[in-house]
Amino acid sequence: MNQIITGHTTLTGLLGSPVAHSISPMMHNESFQQLGLDYAYLAFDVNTTELKTAIEGLRAMKIRGFNLTMPNKNLMCRLCDRLSPVAEIAGAVNTVVNDNGIFTGYTTDGIGYMESVKEEGFNIIGEKITVLGAGGAATAIVAQAAFDGVSEISIFNGKSRSYERMEEIIEKLKKQTSCTLNLFTYESPDILRRELSESVLLVNTTSVGMAPNTDDSLITDISMFHKDLIVSDIIYNPEETKLLRLAKEAGCNTFNGLYMLLYQGAASFKLWTGKEMPVSIVKDKYFKR
Repeated sequence: MNQIITGHTTLTGLLGSPVAHSISPMMHNESFQQLGLDYAYLAFDVNTTELKTAIEGLRAMKIRGFNLTMPNKNLMCRLCDRLSPVAEIAGAVNTVVNDNGIFTGYTTDGIGYMESVKEEGFNIIGEKITVLGAGGAATAIVAQAAFDGVSEISIFNGKSRSYERMEEIIEKLKKQTSCTLNLFTYESPDILRRELSESVLLVNTTSVGMAPNTDDSLITDISMFHKDLIVSDIIYNPEETKLLRLAKEAGCNTFNGLYMLLYQGAASFKLWTGKEMPVSIVKDKYFKR
């Protein structure tokens, strides 16, 4: 099926850096074609220093909406006119909808991640999980998991602005959910080992291990893992990060970020078009492992 660009084609897209590896243009353009929608989705390599200028241009061009990926999710919060409740708590935006010049920011990353856990056949509701990272994706996942009913979340990050922002998010979530939330630095491996021993799932939300730096991992000691721990990584390039490879060696079930990408994209697609993404078609064509 060939996509035809017309004078009426509605623009959507992705802003981040790097973006050349992204599957998002393929999955969205395939969905537009399958449903007969005159839309197009493009990827733009834009970092935080360029984001404000890019947003002004997209507003002037009357873009229908767009996604944000690293490193733009947190900054986009300050550039939106409105925020969804979860995006406001998370302090991160990965989806923007333009309604007559009003940019509303949403975060569908958490929805996508929780759907990916179910897609892999796991149930983490009522359980304890551990999260590596405190950036835009982490905050979205933590917020969604807390609202969905995960009982306890332990988050690890270096001392930074992201760490301080996560402290603020935790205070908000404690008031609005029954989830127990803990925040630690990486300084004590013993604390990480303890939290993992009590967790059913570990998720890496950082870019550590992403191509081209595929030899990197935040955990290198496989004795940190126990055989009943599920280990996931929101990275999908490479398909198997060093973290996942080490976890598999320890006997853990593992999965990467492909299905998170699929389901967060499906949520974005519906926000822009009002229609359900043909997930089964997209999955069969672009997400087979």
